[in-house]
Amino acid sequence: MADFEIIDHGEICELRLNRPESRNSLTFEMYQAVQSLCAEVDPVTHCALVLTAEGEKAFASGTDISNFKTFSSPQDAIDYEAMIGRVVDAVASCAVPVIASLHGVVAGGGAAIAAASDLRIATPTTRFGMPIARTLGNCLSIANLRRLTEMLGESRVRYLMLTAQFVECDVLTQSGFVSEVIDGVAACDDRARALALGMADLAPRTLQATRIGLARLHEAALPDDQDLIESCYMSADFQEGVAAFFEKRKAVWRGM
Repeated sequence: MADFEIIDHGEICELRLNRPESRNSLTFEMYQAVQSLCAEVDPVTHCALVLTAEGEKAFASGTDISNFKTFSSPQDAIDYEAMIGRVVDAVASCAVPVIASLHGVVAGGGAAIAAASDLRIATPTTRFGMPIARTLGNCLSIANLRRLTEMLGESRVRYLMLTAQFVECDVLTQSGFVSEVIDGVAACDDRARALALGMADLAPRTLQATRIGLARLHEAALPDDQDLIESCYMSADFQEGVAAFFEKRKAVWRGM
């Protein structure tokens, strides 16, 4: 079975992640599928794009950690973060609105994709986090830090990143990150599709101008973060985090 499925519903298009056995951990091919669909969707034939996921436990738990086994140079880390940046930018700049149907764990790259979407519908089980200080010892790009801060507020992002804890659905709703909470995964997906279909009856130029205008509010130049990325991904701690994941043990951090 393929790791993802693209479903054409006529006026809307849906990309469904399909690795429930690994909590929909994202392969590079899955990231590329999200980027390509967002870049190529035709606003003449489709009014919106919906992101969904198979299984009850997770929308997406982050990047498949096996992808990090071959990392050996600073360029590997820079290229990886650049790739994530391209995917997130593609979601944010998609020619049509993007609606994410979230349930269970939403973490790492999955959380970045969710944050870049226009609307987020969730279930009561939705838990959002960036637990990388506990799992891998890598870091987020400044671009993704800014996007999360804009969505959740700086204090909550500090809490997420510095404690490696998840926040529950009620917190996500209070912050405005989640627009609606629907009981049940299937019902949540159906609601996301219904919202997407409803956009077919709205003025396309109004939707487009609103999304572009909101994007322009955040166009200030970002500071350089290459030194931060290299310091994490090239560290002994990062190698320890990857090894600990596959050995199913707690990582021993040494700050090196």
